[in-house]
Amino acid sequence: MTNTPAKTPRALLAALIIFSAGALGYVGYKLNELTKIGISGASASAPAAEASPDAMPAAEPAGSKKKSVPDTLPDITLANLEGKPTKLASFGGRPLMVNFWATWCAPCRREIPLLNKIRVQRKAQNAEIVGIAVDFKDDVLKYVQTTPINYPLLMGEEDGLAAAEAFGMGMAFPFSVFIDSQNRILTIKIGELHEDEANFAFDRLRDIDNGVLTRTAAQSAVSDAFREMAAERARTSEASAPK
Repeated sequence: MTNTPAKTPRALLAALIIFSAGALGYVGYKLNELTKIGISGASASAPAAEASPDAMPAAEPAGSKKKSVPDTLPDITLANLEGKPTKLASFGGRPLMVNFWATWCAPCRREIPLLNKIRVQRKAQNAEIVGIAVDFKDDVLKYVQTTPINYPLLMGEEDGLAAAEAFGMGMAFPFSVFIDSQNRILTIKIGELHEDEANFAFDRLRDIDNGVLTRTAAQSAVSDAFREMAAERARTSEASAPK
């Protein structure tokens, strides 16, 4: 279970959230640090993280320790929409995607219809998607009244920040964690998730389950594919831009 820090006054937490939207150096820093995992790290099978420029970033506090992505699903407990403490591990033992988001994050909001769609499409794979809202409880409850979210949702203010840190991440939202049926982390996508990326990652989780690929081989395939997909989107965007 994540350790819950001392209660932070709402004004201070709000200030942290506002600050997170303005500190633009975080994603570049995180990409530089996390892409070293599995290359120069202690374990060749360590999970990697892929970053996109459309994440809503936050700066690392001065003097903070560098975080690392864990090898397996961390022990996290957060409240569900009814306020019941729920272990994230209760959704494990199957192909799993954990999506960290916030109501104030535009790329996060854009992802929701896609996540609803993918959950339906991946039902035959026994896959699950869980959203973790790092936001004020009242704001989350108000948001879900008008926006359909058809997958399990957990939420937390300070607890949510601690959960993100347990995955080796800060407040760079959205980010999505892909986890295999043995609760091992395959990869983390920082920034808005695209349909081709989600399908590729879930297909590789299926390959792991079926013994077609080892986790290390699947991680390498995902890393290469995500980079190629991002490059293709950049080329398409450049080609369609007004001259």
